[in-house]
Amino acid sequence: MIEGFFYALILPSMKSHTANTSEHPIGLKITKAKGVFVFDERGKAYYDLIAGVGVNNLGHHLQEINEAVSAQMKLHSHVMVYGEYEQNVLIRFSQKLTSLLPPSLHKIYPVNSGTEANEAAIKLCRKATGRTQIISFKGAYHGNTLGSMSISWNETKKAPFRPLLPDVYFIELNNFENLNEITHKTAGVFLETIQGDAGVRIPEKTYLQKLKQRCEEVGALLVLDEIQCGYGRTGHFSAFESFGVVPDMLTLGKALGAGLPIGALVASQHLLKHFESKPALGHITTFGGNPVVAAAALAGLQYLTKNNIVSKVEEKGQLFQNLLSSHQAVKGFRRKGLMLAIDLKNPDVVTQCIEKCRAEGVLLFWFLSLPSSFRISPPLTITDDEIQRSCNIILSVFDQLD
Repeated sequence: MIEGFFYALILPSMKSHTANTSEHPIGLKITKAKGVFVFDERGKAYYDLIAGVGVNNLGHHLQEINEAVSAQMKLHSHVMVYGEYEQNVLIRFSQKLTSLLPPSLHKIYPVNSGTEANEAAIKLCRKATGRTQIISFKGAYHGNTLGSMSISWNETKKAPFRPLLPDVYFIELNNFENLNEITHKTAGVFLETIQGDAGVRIPEKTYLQKLKQRCEEVGALLVLDEIQCGYGRTGHFSAFESFGVVPDMLTLGKALGAGLPIGALVASQHLLKHFESKPALGHITTFGGNPVVAAAALAGLQYLTKNNIVSKVEEKGQLFQNLLSSHQAVKGFRRKGLMLAIDLKNPDVVTQCIEKCRAEGVLLFWFLSLPSSFRISPPLTITDDEIQRSCNIILSVFDQLD
């Protein structure tokens, strides 16, 4: 009773004083989360098949993360802007992360989010090459700040905020002829290794290799954005591992913080030295590398590797596909590991499907740029039984669709 009274008091105040991101937010009142479940104020459990749009890859309320955060808080939290003081936990996190990456990706510039990582990468491409042109891809989503929005595709989202960055051009994924548009004027090429908001669009292996080759030929830098598709989501720690390509820069975020806000630009020392001088502090962040977040991120990486979680991702993704793809309501199914897009034959019922599943205790989500589809991106720790039970609910909703 006391807890219910508390929420009755606090929630109207929160609604009055926090800004909305849309006119019709979902408004689900969450009080706690554990494992693959989140719980509302009535205690109802929901299968979280979105995981904060790829943030909670390790599930919710993991003891190892909680203990790491608590231990660091007993030492210190923020003490100085990134780069001026040495902080042991950040060094250990950086060592652990780079141990999971190819040798050329051996330096980390920590920031606060994925979009900030892409902002830093844009700057570094221009500074390192002395060029201004950026090539991105149709369907791309790289964030929502002015720079990252400039290299994203969705014009509906961009139009009210123009003018954006100049000298940005878009090419089509898997179109080999378009690679000729990458020239000696190009500073950097940005690509989500697996396009997320476009609806889990996967490059051909040969195409990605030719893209890397073309960048090398003209001296452009290849930046792979794995903010959504990294951290084991595709069945490898890095999605690019299955394509036989290593980028010049890698941008990370979302799951990397094990539930806390983080981003990282990963590259070589040769490239990142461009931020050190001419001018000094060529890129700066106040809270990047925050020790509390670094402690959570380190604990998350340790948990991920110790429990061999990534090796089970493809099998779990295949189980989702086996259970859902053959239903008569489904038109198409795209998947890489536990990154799934489901196209419905009737695009007009996507919202109906998502809302009915929520009412039945399963959380799904839209693609901003693909209204005919919905996404599934559950915690990588989801069990086969949890997959089966949540899919049974989705299938029952499919049966009810108009």
